[in-house]
Amino acid sequence: MHRPERERAESAARQEAAQLTARDVRAVALTWVDNAGITRVKGVPTARLAHAARWGVGASPVFDVFLTDDSAVTGTHLGGPDGDLRLIPDLGRLTVLAAQPGWAWAPADRHEQDGRPYAACQRRFVRRMAERAAADHGLRLRMGFETEWIVTRDEGSNGPPLYACSGPAYGMTRLVELSDYLRDVLDALTAQEIEVLQIHPEYAPGQFEVSVAATDPVGAADLVVLVRETVRAVSRRHGLEAQFGPVVDAGGVGNGAHLHLSLLRGERNLCRDGDGPSGMTAECAAFLAGVLRELPALLALGAPSPASHLRFKPSHWAGVFACWGPENREAAIRFVPGPPDAKGQANAEVKCFDGAANPYLAAGAVIAAGLAGIEAGLTLPPPVTGDPAVTGGQRRLPASPADVLDRFTRSDLLRTALGDPLFEAVAAVRRAEVRQYAGAAPQDIADATRRRY
Repeated sequence: MHRPERERAESAARQEAAQLTARDVRAVALTWVDNAGITRVKGVPTARLAHAARWGVGASPVFDVFLTDDSAVTGTHLGGPDGDLRLIPDLGRLTVLAAQPGWAWAPADRHEQDGRPYAACQRRFVRRMAERAAADHGLRLRMGFETEWIVTRDEGSNGPPLYACSGPAYGMTRLVELSDYLRDVLDALTAQEIEVLQIHPEYAPGQFEVSVAATDPVGAADLVVLVRETVRAVSRRHGLEAQFGPVVDAGGVGNGAHLHLSLLRGERNLCRDGDGPSGMTAECAAFLAGVLRELPALLALGAPSPASHLRFKPSHWAGVFACWGPENREAAIRFVPGPPDAKGQANAEVKCFDGAANPYLAAGAVIAAGLAGIEAGLTLPPPVTGDPAVTGGQRRLPASPADVLDRFTRSDLLRTALGDPLFEAVAAVRRAEVRQYAGAAPQDIADATRRRY
């Protein structure tokens, strides 16, 4: 940031701080998400917000090579005790936290000490990809992540999960059991001006899902963090624990974090009223073809944990086959045409992503892959109907973290999009995770990761 920008940010932050103080907000949590998918934080007193907006808050770059257990590795460009960065809060996303009295939240961009953007900033990466879509192709993307979690009684240890309700999948009984809790989740999200589309029980024991309105790619990733931490805070106030890991019970259905996206040119939704497959435009089809082509490597960002592969089971709606289909919940990409008279609702859903993902990396990489599809003039293969596990003929996505890592490290597309420092940091973390859990029993992997995200 240059000096005039810093001065404007400081002035705006003083005004924000005064309003926060009037609302009895004592501190602001500044968050970023590391390459292991963990949301990290530095907090500042409200009185220091203006200083943070101008000069940033110090944070080591070593977090880019942290693992889920808080150990660290060394990458080609990053790692070790040296260096420092500055966390600069995005005041446009500043939110008073409804379930954490006295606190506000803002996502942070990471900069070098001299104000230059940090090359491995994941939030800057997705912003760069969205800007490239607009500059090179005149495209605007709208995105939204689903958030799934499993509610347990506060265990106090890594013992077997004690599910907080016993009602059936998608059942009203489960909602009745936890209706006060879910009402408070909904109230907290609404108080934070988050537009909730749905909140309901899901398939696995104790599992729920909340979907929020789509927005720009950076905002969609920000919302994942805010929604998740809001659910976590409400859960704690009810004596419950929210677990967002890909798998809680290694033998059951896990938590997805499906990514919905639509492409717009102006106000026209390119997912509708075209001559392409299922009524989409050829440009939308090429974008999705690019995502489908790159999915094996994209899993290193969208379903990155060894626990993610415990969730990858055929016939479990996890999207483990590299195919697409209209309203097909077993395909890796489900195309959602929407009602005939609601063109704006048409979108595509990437079903194979989960809660271990850094949402900034996942969203940005999907954009990069989709734009490559447009630039190469790709076409989608024929759509798939029915369960690919039953009908056959479809390619499985990579079956292990090591296979995904191999596909990722050989992806020139993702290396170019991410840039070497960020790409190599991700690869170092993935490589260490493969070693860390090699030979571990499935439930041991689930237990080690389910409460970390």
